[in-house]
Amino acid sequence: MPPLAARPFARRPGSTRREARPAAVVLGDLALDVVLAPARPLEHATDVSGRVLLRQGGSAASTARGLARLGIAATLVCAVGRDGPGRALVAVLRSDGVRVRAVRVRGIPTARIGTFVDALGERSFVADRGAADRLSPRDLDPRWFDGAAVLHLPAYSLLGSPLGEAGRAAVALARSTGVRVSLDLASAAPLLAGGRDTAHELVSDVAPDLLFSTAGEAAAFLGGGELDGLVGFAPLVVVKRGAGGATALIRASDAGDVGRLEVATRPLPVADTTGAGDAFDAGFLAAWLAAPAADALRPAVVRRAIVAGNRAAARHLAGRRPELRF
Repeated sequence: MPPLAARPFARRPGSTRREARPAAVVLGDLALDVVLAPARPLEHATDVSGRVLLRQGGSAASTARGLARLGIAATLVCAVGRDGPGRALVAVLRSDGVRVRAVRVRGIPTARIGTFVDALGERSFVADRGAADRLSPRDLDPRWFDGAAVLHLPAYSLLGSPLGEAGRAAVALARSTGVRVSLDLASAAPLLAGGRDTAHELVSDVAPDLLFSTAGEAAAFLGGGELDGLVGFAPLVVVKRGAGGATALIRASDAGDVGRLEVATRPLPVADTTGAGDAFDAGFLAAWLAAPAADALRPAVVRRAIVAGNRAAARHLAGRRPELRF
């Protein structure tokens, strides 16, 4: 049986051609992940054995790649350096069917993210964002948004300069043509670096149609308040809980009523959770876009999309993640 997120793109009985694919634009980071996975705890002033892996990274790029693999016509808008890693990263995304609109920045290296993976598969990051932050509003072409069903951004794409201005300009372009906007809070520390009020204003200005968050990001963003507070920022919120499944919050009325769905998932043994959240976003979006926009807040549609997101994340965690080739 094909995965849920793939079914909407199959041929109907009697059809002689494949239906037009939904299209998505993703704006943000394409990075080289340098993954450090020690075989035992680190020791000060000496070395331990383990693995050092070079992989395609960047939240936006990973979501775009996941969308393309699920049959969505995905476009990634990003900036990379004029270097070997930048060329290799663009090539691997194109080989997976992503249309890459990459600005190549002279004199600044492609983004690099050092990822330390502990024995439980959890990650810590050291980010050298390099060229990723150099995408500017003047680099955007309105034609890239023609026919798109959604613009997806990690919150990184609203921070810094000129990338933050480019992210907000992309949102304005999307809104001007009726394209829905999806936002992932992505990482609490960068988003809240300017204070919680500034972060709230940033997300409110975007006014996303769909907001993704982890449970930890939601707690930090709200300052420990009830999750229902997230629907003040988006009519549909999906809180990712890893092995605990996901919670959907649906703004049921202007009076503040909130519908809530809890969807479980099967726990999996995990060696490295990197990219699982981005894979979830891709799976959710692929299934969500298959429904008419008028049905976007229907509980059955949202539940189906969460199941598809969980399946996409599980496939990512269970699959082989090859190293980048230069």
